[in-house]
Amino acid sequence: MAEIASFNSLQLDAIREVGNIGTGNAATALSGLLSRMIHMEVPKTELVSIYELGEHYGDPLQIVGAVFVRSGGGFGCSLIFIQNEEDVNLMVELLLKQQFGSYIPIDEIPQEMKDSALSEVGNIVLSSFLNAINLLIGTQHQISVPGVAHDMLSSILDVVASIYGQMGETALLVNTEISVDGLEEGRKISGHIILIPDPDALELLLKKLKVM
Repeated sequence: MAEIASFNSLQLDAIREVGNIGTGNAATALSGLLSRMIHMEVPKTELVSIYELGEHYGDPLQIVGAVFVRSGGGFGCSLIFIQNEEDVNLMVELLLKQQFGSYIPIDEIPQEMKDSALSEVGNIVLSSFLNAINLLIGTQHQISVPGVAHDMLSSILDVVASIYGQMGETALLVNTEISVDGLEEGRKISGHIILIPDPDALELLLKKLKVM
């Protein structure tokens, strides 16, 4: 895989646009899942070394929820969706309210049910993000069953670097905030998508986009 410094501005702009398109597709799918209108802030998309992930987030001791999936096929990659626990709980409440038709206090929801709901949200977000990329470059994917973890942000990112770093050392980070209809005014939900392409997958992407 090429070093990040070897990508020119045109290629970096193309990669960022892919991140923006993927996030927009994920927001649309999330809106359908929750049956609520969603308004997404313009995503911030960066290409960074997998070993520098910690420098691009906040408090390393904050507790977060993460959903992991692995994708094979033409554009092989690993994807992670991360939210702080407050936003995880709010997203779980919104999904369960949509599914059961009534509000359930988060402290009354069994952990297994919360993780199942988080897995469903993460799977929709990451699958939709990946679908947009595959449609853009004409490839297909086979996504794994999602895994869920709760831990300190630093611990999650250490696992990402140690496990997924064996498959690729470059990560595409996409950070955004969404407003969901029905929430109190000004309340936003943050989400972070990390895409780690397999070796040569970024080059494939750039060739398909005709910027390499």
